Amino acid sequence: MSENIFSAVLTFSLLAAGTIAVGSEMVAPLQVAKTSAAAMLPTVTVVGKRVAIADAVTLPTVVVTGHRPVVTASAIDTGRTARVE
Repeated sequence: MSENIFSAVLTFSLLAAGTIAVGSEMVAPLQVAKTSAAAMLPTVTVVGKRVAIADAVTLPTVVVTGHRPVVTASAIDTGRTARVE
């Protein structure tokens, strides 16, 4: 019985906290970021290099020398229905 009451109180508390959080974001004034020279980050230059062919990993070649016969089953519709009595 007590876990049912605890579950209801916890659910109501989470609902109330979520409502307060959303409401406070809706009422709060918008904060516009000030763009100034001091707030700008410097440009970034990305330097990369390609991997040489000699450094690449080469996988061994696999050769298939035989195969197993595949048995397939097929159903044929003769159009006749079985009569069950």
